[in-house]
Amino acid sequence: MLDVYIWFYTGCVLVIIGSIATVIGPGVKDPLVRTLNTEIAAVGVSLIFLTYNHTIALVTFIAATAIITLILLRAIVRLEEMGAEL
Repeated sequence: MLDVYIWFYTGCVLVIIGSIATVIGPGVKDPLVRTLNTEIAAVGVSLIFLTYNHTIALVTFIAATAIITLILLRAIVRLEEMGAEL
């Protein structure tokens, strides 16, 4: 029973830390670092899903996160190739 609470609270802490790091954390001027900080919050949400054993929600979340991350990274690289200020 204690293990469930540990994973849930760890997920909540990761969501909060990842969200704060994305908004005001170190390296927020670099879009790549900001995207990686978003992944910390995504891992936290995954841990919360695992706590409640919502397998379908977890699989959907992981798949959507992977696709969105690839799209964001491609957009960042494309903008830098075009010489845009980020």
